[in-house]
Amino acid sequence: MIFESKTFNLFDETTSTIPNMMRTDIQEKDGNYLLEIEIPGFSREDVTAELVDGTLTIIASKPETLEKDDTKIHYILKERLATSCRRSFYVGNKIKQEDITAAYKDGVLSIIITNPQKSVDREEIKLIPIQ
Repeated sequence: MIFESKTFNLFDETTSTIPNMMRTDIQEKDGNYLLEIEIPGFSREDVTAELVDGTLTIIASKPETLEKDDTKIHYILKERLATSCRRSFYVGNKIKQEDITAAYKDGVLSIIITNPQKSVDREEIKLIPIQ
């Protein structure tokens, strides 16, 4: 089962966060951006982050396994079986891999984006009219 959310523009204050998976707090701290992303139930080895074309994507994935005792249990509702989820953040084409550091502790992924002022020039954003 894969949960995927839409891309979140880190620099657009009107964009709302996606409920449910990978709840995220974003703050400006010491001139940098700090993203704190909740990823409970995954270990550090299960979490990856990739930067492609100005989009930072966080992926949490682990093999789907059922405990032997689970076959004897009759669940009424089982919501914690998600084996993969992802969330994307647009950070701008000028942000490079060396501008991003990440650490994972106690189910929270902390990402620091240094020098975010170089990331998005409002004139670079082109809106596509929807008819």
